[in-house]
Amino acid sequence: MKLTIIHGQSHKGSTYHLARSLAEKLGGEITEFFLPKDFDKFCVGCTKCFTESETQCPHYEKLSPITRSIDEAEVIILASPVYVYHATGAMKAFLDHYGWRWLVHRPEEKMFSKQAVCISTAAGAGMKSTNKDMADSAFWWGVGKIYRFGAAVNETSWERVKEEKKRKYDEKLSALAGKIAKKRGKIKPSLKTRTFFNVMGIMQRNGFNPADAEYWKEKGWTGKKRPW
Repeated sequence: MKLTIIHGQSHKGSTYHLARSLAEKLGGEITEFFLPKDFDKFCVGCTKCFTESETQCPHYEKLSPITRSIDEAEVIILASPVYVYHATGAMKAFLDHYGWRWLVHRPEEKMFSKQAVCISTAAGAGMKSTNKDMADSAFWWGVGKIYRFGAAVNETSWERVKEEKKRKYDEKLSALAGKIAKKRGKIKPSLKTRTFFNVMGIMQRNGFNPADAEYWKEKGWTGKKRPW
């Protein structure tokens, strides 16, 4: 199994340890990226990824290694500590660069058979909204199955988190790893995803954006063909 972890921070705190623990429980080949160390660019709003091609993004080359890793992975882990009730700025800036991959534009067909896990931690609260930041992108990428894992660690350092809490998280992550492993190779997109996809297909037949319309036409998705 290939796994890709995108860490929304470069330090190895509570979020890192939980994401890494889940990956190790799943086993296989683990590839990690740390933001902003491995990708530190902000979207400049040029819209070339939409109107022309993602290759025209001024940050395309720097983003490409992460894109390739995501495409090759069976499981994608998006991990971010809570920053003011949301994902880190580095994670948001990273996700901003994939607008062209949303269902409304040019989704990658590999996504529909993948699983993704959104992991967040906080000293207090905010995990729900932080996980939503990441899960929204995973959904619009077309990821077949998305899990969310939030942990209120009540500390700012993993070393100071109580052992009782760590044991509880370890048990929950083991259970989650079991669910992911059980579904390996059996992922089908949800009814919600399929419904949105079909609506987008109708829109693409009208060709409101030539780059997107041509992509859907080449894939055969404006007809009866589907990527799952």
